[in-house]
Amino acid sequence: MTSLLGIFGGLALVLATLGVYGVIAFDVSMRTHEFGVRMALGARPRDVFTIVLRQGAGLALVGIAVGAVAALILTRFLSSQLYAISTIDESVFVAVAGLLFGAALVASFLPALRATRLAPMAALRCE
Repeated sequence: MTSLLGIFGGLALVLATLGVYGVIAFDVSMRTHEFGVRMALGARPRDVFTIVLRQGAGLALVGIAVGAVAALILTRFLSSQLYAISTIDESVFVAVAGLLFGAALVASFLPALRATRLAPMAALRCE
């Protein structure tokens, strides 16, 4: 039962990472014109990179907060499957939150890098 939960947990992490990547990549493609204007007005590529990463981090923090509340509520259902450990283990909650936050930042990295490589004139012509 534990290995099955581990496999599904790993699959959920991969799906969450792909989902965050898809949302951020779509948002960057929709904001191409905005990033072109920002860069034409003097924004450095680092500023655009920070904007995109901050958005990914914000999504991750909201998801982690909602997930932590749901996990705290649902721990009583898992208590019958856990032996010799508490259902509310703070170190596990912190480790999983850190892992999910790191995965979201990794998923946001490629779209952020793509946004910094936009040529301002080409982005301004894009509609």
